[in-house]
Amino acid sequence: MLELKNITYQVEDENRTIQILKDVNVVFEDRFTAITGPNGGGKSTMAKLIAGIIRPTAGRIYMDGEDITDLSVTDRAKRGISFAFQQPVRFKGITVKELIRYAAGKDITTADACNYLSEVGLCARDYIHREVNASLSGGELKRIEIAMIIARGTAVSVFDEPEAGIDLWSFQNLIQVFEHMHDKIGGNIIIISHQERILDIADKIVVVSGGTVTATGRREEILPALLNSNSGCKKLMDRM
Repeated sequence: MLELKNITYQVEDENRTIQILKDVNVVFEDRFTAITGPNGGGKSTMAKLIAGIIRPTAGRIYMDGEDITDLSVTDRAKRGISFAFQQPVRFKGITVKELIRYAAGKDITTADACNYLSEVGLCARDYIHREVNASLSGGELKRIEIAMIIARGTAVSVFDEPEAGIDLWSFQNLIQVFEHMHDKIGGNIIIISHQERILDIADKIVVVSGGTVTATGRREEILPALLNSNSGCKKLMDRM
């Protein structure tokens, strides 16, 4: 279980203070939680706070009762937190198999790596020895990144807008991958997204707007209100 308690995050800019998050309280204990809301509302900031990329100005972050607020990205990763960026990092000179082995944190066989790739719908023989470079599409990189997180087997997996920058076909396949993860993973999945099809497979939805949590609850309670609200996220109405 992950808990954000009274989280505030602000930055200084040209002699003024900009408050990005204010007194945010959220508990992540469901298998699959989606965080949504308008652009600039603070969603990605929340994801980076969870991963330890940035630290809160005020408030504390707890994981299974332990205060992890002051832990580094590395220490949080050791505690079992994975983070997937909007744009996955490319690693010239590193093969897909090597990247999955690094993620697993142990020596794995080619068969093991192939199994992880199969989990995300990739034909292993076509990818296992390829470099993680510009030859891979955005959709392929997203799937490989998910395969890495599955290999890690972490307690908390955070995805920041996984649909960003990929085409319609890749997005449809990505939904299937997340549905599969949802059925198999033992930990908590947290996805930042605008897309209705991702929100529709979540157990819980958290709405963040203007730096605060404006709604939180079960999918069946929150999603209809979002879709029917004139002030809801416009992208929720973009059917893919």
